[in-house]
Amino acid sequence: MNRQLLYTLLIAGMSLATAWAIRGQFGHEQGAAWAGGVGGLAIVLLAKRADWYAKVFQLTLASAAGWGIGGIISYGIVVGYGRGSDFGNVYYGLSMLFVIGGLFGLIGGGLFGLTLSDTKENPVKWPSLIVEMAIGAFIFYYLLIEELHWLMTPPRSEAWAGCLGMTVAMFWYMIRNRHYSAIRLAVFAGFGGGFGFAFGNFLQVMGGVSGIKFNFWNVMEYSIGFFGGIGMAYGTFTSEWPRTDETINRNKFLAPLIIIILIIPFIVWEQSLGTERLMDVVKGIDPITDGTGITRNIQWIALISILLLTGYWIYYFYFRSKENIITIGYQDIYKLFLLHLGQYAFFSLLITCAFMSTYRPEQYLYLVNLALIAWLIGKPQPAFTSRGLNVSRWAINFIFILAVIALLTAVAVSSHGELKGAQIRF
Repeated sequence: MNRQLLYTLLIAGMSLATAWAIRGQFGHEQGAAWAGGVGGLAIVLLAKRADWYAKVFQLTLASAAGWGIGGIISYGIVVGYGRGSDFGNVYYGLSMLFVIGGLFGLIGGGLFGLTLSDTKENPVKWPSLIVEMAIGAFIFYYLLIEELHWLMTPPRSEAWAGCLGMTVAMFWYMIRNRHYSAIRLAVFAGFGGGFGFAFGNFLQVMGGVSGIKFNFWNVMEYSIGFFGGIGMAYGTFTSEWPRTDETINRNKFLAPLIIIILIIPFIVWEQSLGTERLMDVVKGIDPITDGTGITRNIQWIALISILLLTGYWIYYFYFRSKENIITIGYQDIYKLFLLHLGQYAFFSLLITCAFMSTYRPEQYLYLVNLALIAWLIGKPQPAFTSRGLNVSRWAINFIFILAVIALLTAVAVSSHGELKGAQIRF
């Protein structure tokens, strides 16, 4: 593996990791979608391909939608299995986190890869794909949960089965329509996301045992993003992608642009910046302060930032040019990437009230990460290789990861007794 590729993977990992760690404050589909969009943007920047700039909004939306779908999966109790004290339950917990993180990456990487391979000669039939994935979700959920009762995380939601059905349907579509590079990208994003989640739970447990005062749940979130971003980038840069147009009709990207910069942030705002939640945070920092006033100000500042940036981006990309056919450049996407990730970090500072107290030190590490990414992301020179599909090698990698998870399990259970929040599945 050459040095330039290593730099590329590191920066891609840091980008999705930072966004995914921020996502820990918001959760659910919308929080995962914002983070997934940042990961897709980072790879477009790192690739330095003008034809990818032309469909940057479609690529960002595909990544956001794919990673966001996994946000329906409940994993709180599964994390609790990893905090147990016997090998069987802990190994089950880490293995199921590998499955959950893998589903995040498989769908996120798969939809991103399909958008990359979408051409006039071999177009992706998106309506057909969406219908097939929806039917796959229904069939797998009904078969695995309702009929076979293969419950991963009772009594919580078993939406993982629906995501598994979507993944199988998506792969069947890619195989039938010869989108082989998209398959490779999805597989490595799945490996990365899965290992990152399992390893992150291990780090969370060991961090708790260490007694260090830090938000180790956030470390786990950073881990899935870091390895998921590495896997997604590795799948991208070791695959062959067709060349497409380097210009785009501005009417074709208006809808995905609005979803990325307005709809997703607005849903995050509406779902996460609730009055009761913010009041609890403010009062927890300063019981005698005017919690109502501060809460209202936070809500308005966040909403105004969404509206201002939406207006700015629509003007910048849509109205600034009088031509219908436009060219989008590297600096345009660089600015979008930094402000989109920066806005997410800003939301995190607001929701945690980190501007009032330093009780959440990880919040300031997001800003350090953002500065490092901004400095580094333009430096690597991309180099694409074509390594094709190697199912036997992937099977070996899968077995190797399961063995590594077993080793992590053995280390974890030997380091502590029963921990707070531990769950028992069997």
